[in-house]
Amino acid sequence: MFYDYRKFRGIQHGYRSGLEDKIAQQLKKANISVEYETLSIKYTVPAIIRTYTPDFFLPNGIVIESKGRFTTEDRKKHLLIKKLFPELDLRFVFYNSKSTLRKGSRTTYADWCEKNNFLYCDRYIDENWLNEKINLNSFNLAMNFLRIKKPVRGKKK
Repeated sequence: MFYDYRKFRGIQHGYRSGLEDKIAQQLKKANISVEYETLSIKYTVPAIIRTYTPDFFLPNGIVIESKGRFTTEDRKKHLLIKKLFPELDLRFVFYNSKSTLRKGSRTTYADWCEKNNFLYCDRYIDENWLNEKINLNSFNLAMNFLRIKKPVRGKKK
């Protein structure tokens, strides 16, 4: 295994990198007191308004998101949506729920869903979901977001 000696030296002296160690040494030579990571500055990231457009909305209030790849950004977005709109019945249909979150990970898409209380299935919408009674809370919330849209792509009748 390759170790960067400079970084290792910094870690040995209580710093996160060799560069921090070099700066501390410079300050000591200049007879300046070394105050390392003594401040904690709180800041707020300005709000960014985003739009989420789920793939499908069922008449019973269930919102379906289909996923082949389930990226870190996707996972963060869906956790935030769940936090902001807990009554929204959002479910996933994965191409393969046994895929791992990233290369080398043991956590699958299914594991992530179970941990975060999302229902999921593979390849097609679970038939039971199609026949569930209407979830009025989810339905009403979704209706607030409904927008008129062009007809679905495909053959004209």
